[in-house]
Amino acid sequence: MLNKALNHLEELLVTFLMGAATLIIFLSVGHRYLAGIDIPGLQDWLLTLNFSWAQELCIIMFVWMAKFGAAYGVRTGIHVGVDVLINRLDDRMRGKFIIFGLLAGATFTGVVATLGATFVWENGAHYAVFNALGMAGEELYEGPTTPDLEWPTWIVYSAIPLGSSLMCFRFLQVAWGFLKTGELPHHDHGHVDGLEEEKLPVDVDVYGMGDNLHMHDLKHPQLGEGDKENKQ
Repeated sequence: MLNKALNHLEELLVTFLMGAATLIIFLSVGHRYLAGIDIPGLQDWLLTLNFSWAQELCIIMFVWMAKFGAAYGVRTGIHVGVDVLINRLDDRMRGKFIIFGLLAGATFTGVVATLGATFVWENGAHYAVFNALGMAGEELYEGPTTPDLEWPTWIVYSAIPLGSSLMCFRFLQVAWGFLKTGELPHHDHGHVDGLEEEKLPVDVDVYGMGDNLHMHDLKHPQLGEGDKENKQ
């Protein structure tokens, strides 16, 4: 149950960041374009709006989206990998190489998460924590802020330890699943969520499909054309 909640949170965060960043960019570009058109009343109102923060915020959102999207890619098998040589090995050797690769990924992301957490802590997170507890002293480093939004940079950089930690967990999760079942998560790049895939007969001629991707047989009806004629 906890794993399902984490999966939903991961997907919701990536979806929100992607959608919000796209909306902000759209509004920013629209504001920049319309503010240059001499429309009485509207132009004066648009010039009072400040969208100078939009670019910086979108960059931050895309960084967070990339880090958590990478963890999502590990879980779903969406990352591109060169496994031609590995797939030609026998099952025993193939399994060893796959486990080695997954553990190597977990080790790398674990190291990045540890170093990132140390950097974030020393870059101002320690000041924020001790200040919230009423224990901040003059010797503590408050840390820099972003140019436009003036947010503490440690909040922005937190994407590195958080996203890398989640990636490390996903690598270990996939490795454990492979040890138990011998299967890896696989993503079908040709599948579109929300669309039902048509199940073709076993003896179907894929080169006779009625689309513009295959050669057409002008003497014989294409796949699906007979159904259309019967419906009509």
